[in-house]
Amino acid sequence: MSQVIAGTESGLRILVVEDEVMIALELECLLEDLGHVSIGVAGCSADAIALGRSTAPDVAFVDIHLTDGPTGIEVARALSADPRITVLFMTANAKRIPPDFAGALGVIDKPYSERTVANALDYVLRRRAGQAPQAESLDGLCLAPRVIG
Repeated sequence: MSQVIAGTESGLRILVVEDEVMIALELECLLEDLGHVSIGVAGCSADAIALGRSTAPDVAFVDIHLTDGPTGIEVARALSADPRITVLFMTANAKRIPPDFAGALGVIDKPYSERTVANALDYVLRRRAGQAPQAESLDGLCLAPRVIG
């Protein structure tokens, strides 16, 4: 299970960019169970970008295929331009991610597990706290090449 790192008062504020309602609801419940806060769900690129810009979440979980097509890449580029937002792709279409990961930190493949999501969020929390992430935090999280090297 994810835990809050020393020095932080609460969990991460997370934007869910997912057009499948059941997956979005399941993920929101999981985030709450892990001690984080879902600040909203967006199913299309315009809503995702607007919500991300207006709320400045700590993390955005972004699917590649949204109601308006394979626009998750555009969402990742727009949101990751804000240094306060860490973007993680959460998709079954990882092959569509460009070599630069569109500014995203990494990708979690669908179907995902609770453990994978918890480990990825622990990794993000540790990076934000200036701590060395633990190796097990990478279980199920594929980091962007720029992060690794």
